[in-house]
Parts: sequence; structure tokens; C-alpha cells
Amino acid sequence: MGDRLRGNRRGRASHGAGRAGKGERESWIYGRRPVIEVLLAGRRQIHELRMAATPSNRTDDELAVILDEARRAGIAVRSVPRDDLEELTDGGNHQGVAIRTSSYPYAEFDQILETVRDDPAAIVLLLDHIEDPQNVGSLLRTADAAGVAGVVIPNDRAASVTSAVVRASAGASEHVSVARVVNLGRAIGELKACECWITGLDVGEGARPYTEVDFKGRCGLVVGNEGRGLGRLIREQCDFIAELPMRGQVSSLNAGVAGALVLYEVLRQHGVR
Repeated sequence: MGDRLRGNRRGRASHGAGRAGKGERESWIYGRRPVIEVLLAGRRQIHELRMAATPSNRTDDELAVILDEARRAGIAVRSVPRDDLEELTDGGNHQGVAIRTSSYPYAEFDQILETVRDDPAAIVLLLDHIEDPQNVGSLLRTADAAGVAGVVIPNDRAASVTSAVVRASAGASEHVSVARVVNLGRAIGELKACECWITGLDVGEGARPYTEVDFKGRCGLVVGNEGRGLGRLIREQCDFIAELPMRGQVSSLNAGVAGALVLYEVLRQHGVR
């Protein structure tokens, strides 16, 4: 591991980080890009597709893709008045399309661990009780773009992958392995036992500029709660604390932006161009 500071290298933690809750029993996903990604990913059971009726009955390229994928999968398609979609989505920007699906297909944490063991350059993103669906969606979109091995979120007091998160991620959530765990600290311990170095994104004592942290090899990045940052116990388990330079009057960036900046520094150090 070179000249890394070997802070809190701990042994294998006891299990307690598997599937943890089912979230929504079913979801209405709306908006063209999220709907397209749900259809292309093929990870959910889709019950029906509703499309806004148009006077000419013509569709543009995106809607044509949605129709083709739905018909190929044998999904029932209903043409409904646009007002029905407005009511269904509580006035959301549905762009003329919505689908009713099964709940989000969470991965088992053990699946993520297996990927980490097999990949010496695996990247894992951990979200420490992030509550804003927009931040979670943004981070899942970046996680997909960065090719992370998986995302780990706590079961309680955190935003799960709801339809709002899917929309905020522009559908990228459908291509990412997300595991919910009972205890995030135990999950970190499991990752450390796989020689995965854990960096928390925070400020304060011991924090180093994020560009000075060695992210090579297996690594995990922990992004903290919007208001409180990293929890004390989670921070103590991190091998490094990375901080972003803040030269203006605002003391922090939102979690989605901060996490994206550091994930791309990880990619840079991994030689991804």
C-alpha cells in the first residue's frame, strides 16, 4: 500500500450487512430518460406503461424507443389523457410517459464484497445517512458513470432508492448495484477485511486535501449526511479523511457535488482517461 497512513485497519467484522428492507412495494417511474433506463436495464418487473395521448398519435424518437422496448417485453401500453398523468405524478415533469414497476432491486452486500475481492481496483461508494433524494440520485448517477463496484446505504434514517431518486439519477440507478445494510460500520469493517482502504469526505482534524489521498487499489469513499457530515463512529473507522478546498463564503458543497469531485479524482488516480 506504499506510504499510506495505516490508520484503523481492523479485522473482519461480524455479519449484519445483508439485504435490509424492501422499500417501496411498487413504484411509478416517470420521465423519458428514467423510463428508458428502467426498460433497458431489465431488472424490474414492469406492470404497465402509460403514455399521454396526442392529437396526431405520433411519437418522437424517444417515445418510439420506449414503445418498442415495451412491446418487445410484452408490457401492456395504455394511452391516457395528459391530465391523468399530471394527477398520477402529482404534477411532476412526466414528459408524457410513466411506468408502474416492482420495487427497486437491491443487491446483497455480499455480492458487492465478492466484486471487491475479485477486482484489485474496485471502488465502493458509501452514503452515511444522506436524506435528500436529489443528492442520492446525483451520487448514483456519478457512481454509474465512474463504474463503481457498488453503493452501500443504511437501512434507517436515510433516503432509499425511491422513484424520486430514480428520476434524480436520470435512470442511472437502474444500472448500479445498491445494497442496504443494517449497520454501515460493520459494512466498512467487511470492506477493510478485503484490503479496501476507506476514505471519509469531511473536514476538521486530520483531514487532508482530497488530491493528496492515495486512492489507488481497492478503495471506499464515504459521503456524510447533508447537515451533520460523517457520524463519529463512521469517521473513526475511516483510514483517511479527505476535504475539498473552500475559498468562498459558503462552507461546504452539497453531497452530490462533493462526492462527484472525489470519485473522479479516484478515477484519475486509477489511470482512467
